[in-house]
Amino acid sequence: MLLHRLGPEIEAVKDPSAVRWLDRMDLEKARAQHGALADVYRRHGIKVYYVEETRLDRPNALYVRDLVAMTPEGAIVARPALAARRGEERYVAQALAQLGVPIIKTIHGTGTFEGADLMWIDRKSVFLGIGNRTNPEGARQVEEELRRMGVENVIYVQVPYGQAHLDGIFNIASEDVAVVFPWQTPFVVAEALRDRGYRIIEVESVEEAKLGFATNFVALEPGRVVMPAGNPETAEKLRAAGVEIIELEIDELKKGWGGIHCMTAFLKRDSV
Repeated sequence: MLLHRLGPEIEAVKDPSAVRWLDRMDLEKARAQHGALADVYRRHGIKVYYVEETRLDRPNALYVRDLVAMTPEGAIVARPALAARRGEERYVAQALAQLGVPIIKTIHGTGTFEGADLMWIDRKSVFLGIGNRTNPEGARQVEEELRRMGVENVIYVQVPYGQAHLDGIFNIASEDVAVVFPWQTPFVVAEALRDRGYRIIEVESVEEAKLGFATNFVALEPGRVVMPAGNPETAEKLRAAGVEIIELEIDELKKGWGGIHCMTAFLKRDSV
């Protein structure tokens, strides 16, 4: 996994709304919560690496998922849509190079793309979101690379108004369980998942979906996820479906309108 250590860029935030935050973060508390996430990964045998640098005026750099998308053949470096985030990708590319991760594509030109708008279903099928953060040209560039590596099914998903990325509306918890927020998940997503044998768990609570980041979890392995604490209805449904839940308090980190999935970029996938 690739994470970003929270640094002085968090303390530099004076006006949260200027960086699209709900409120200012307490740096020490945010660091402790971020460290607890890294510890969960390590306890489950996952190696954790860090993007060590970023610009002082880029506090959103902790949401590394937006800056890179991993494929079986290497990384696609994103091009953020928001001017307030442009330039963060440079430091992610630097970290990838230092780790020896192949960079197979850097989104360029008029294209914008953020990594949380690409979600793998299996080795030959992906969801690719278009909306506020990923535009059609950016998606075209991503699809072009995926087709070269044998991806046959690129399922385009319109990201709803008011939602940044796909991981805010649905996610995959195991080889046969997916979680969706039904009020914003397009039918094409549910249809594709059901066609592939997935059971669909619905997040019925708007509060859990929007404020609790209930779909913004990371699968440590099929059937075991780490998810934000404070989503009891969704957690109960997942347990009933046979999914093991590790709940983590991230109330300080959520002030930046991001969750566990947003903060985590995969570096290697044994299967997709």
